[in-house]
Amino acid sequence: MRIAVIGAGVVGSLIARELCKYDVEVLLIEKNLDVGWGVTKANSAILHAGYDDPIGSTRARFCSVGNAMFTELSRELDFEIKRIGSYVLAFNDEETAVLHKLLVQGEKNNVPNLTIHDRETILSREPMINPQVKMGLWAPTAGITEPWMVAIAAVENALENGLRLFLNEEVVDFEKREGRIINVITNKQVHRVDVVINAAGLFADEIAKLAGAEYVPLHPRKGQYILLDKKLGNTVRSIIFPTPTEKSKGILVLPTIDGGLLLGPTAEDLPSDRKSDLTTTNEGIQSVKNFALRLVPEIDFSLVKTFAGLRPESPQKDFFIGKSEIVPNFVNAMAMRSPGLTAAPAIAKYIVEEVLQQQMGLKLTTKKDFKPTRKGMKKYAELSLEEWQRAVKENPSAGRMICFCNEVTEAEIVEAIRRGARTLDGVKFRTRAMFGRCQGGFCMSKILKILERELGRDASQIVLKSPNSWVVDGKVRE
Repeated sequence: MRIAVIGAGVVGSLIARELCKYDVEVLLIEKNLDVGWGVTKANSAILHAGYDDPIGSTRARFCSVGNAMFTELSRELDFEIKRIGSYVLAFNDEETAVLHKLLVQGEKNNVPNLTIHDRETILSREPMINPQVKMGLWAPTAGITEPWMVAIAAVENALENGLRLFLNEEVVDFEKREGRIINVITNKQVHRVDVVINAAGLFADEIAKLAGAEYVPLHPRKGQYILLDKKLGNTVRSIIFPTPTEKSKGILVLPTIDGGLLLGPTAEDLPSDRKSDLTTTNEGIQSVKNFALRLVPEIDFSLVKTFAGLRPESPQKDFFIGKSEIVPNFVNAMAMRSPGLTAAPAIAKYIVEEVLQQQMGLKLTTKKDFKPTRKGMKKYAELSLEEWQRAVKENPSAGRMICFCNEVTEAEIVEAIRRGARTLDGVKFRTRAMFGRCQGGFCMSKILKILERELGRDASQIVLKSPNSWVVDGKVRE
């Protein structure tokens, strides 16, 4: 049996890994040059506790379950999570009433250990918070991670278990026979398939339309962000939310997994034809600053960068997951808006175990030799000095620093390439090089030369993140 998953974001990657636990041929098809480069790449990177999702919604069904699964998942796949907890802050009686509603909702959604803290407790834990705060809903299971690393780790593990990965391939059509899809047609080739799982992020509605299956219309909701310098990483210790509105969870202040400080996002609904609009605006960035200052008045705006992410929103504001009643071998994992990252491992398990096996009646046999673990890349700067010295004796490139902002060595750059990085961003998202204060200003040229050497390509053939995003266009002189 051959099952194709379309879209290598965090949802598609985890579905593909889950499928690799069985004796089936698994294809993962991604239109970008690397995995995790769509919705997965630019978001708040939060493992949500699950109190914000309406009771009875699909979001509520999978959020708290997925949150709990991340502990074991991070151990198996060796990516980093930090259970730093979250506060939802209330500054008046009306907002305090919302906190109590969220508490009840969270308890009904099986979110553990929710409590409401008073001003004194909050300020003792988070002294930089606005002292006008009245109450805060504390959720200790909330956490942070790097979503792209979840996708990368899942795909690396799946590849070791037989996955066939097709990057830089865009699905353009399907071929059917008697109502069932028999071929997935991309811009490069034709893939024979028995089942198709649609996890195409912002473009999942278009994939479903191509297949003639059910879908919900998706439009992009843009979120603009500010990333602040690592020297500000201790401004807050937990994720700080305002009281949510009908539209969004609001503009947040939170630490990043690598020690920085992130502010955002805005919530700007765009028309469906602007699914690639990642522009930032003065108005949007100023809005982020203004709302963040309400939560933490003394923020030092030492900017590293501003950026925008897009998440798929639908009229029902809920996930759209399940088998098609029109195309019997087509499955949707669509409308994965927040908390899509948190819910992803639970959704992957549900699709494989319940949708494919129970609802669709597929007889999947468990692999006896499935390898559940994957070892992450070594970060030499996190070793003790003695350990690092021993590593340098074994591999001198472990002592050559390439990215000084994030302390990334040549050995790590080389390993990222050997694990699949073929672009500058491929190296960036695997190692954190070019993620720091200089944003690649000092290290990009060095990384480009290492890519050139390791891949045996001319530097003019190496791109940043897309086929036309070349960095150099040949030599100035011979």
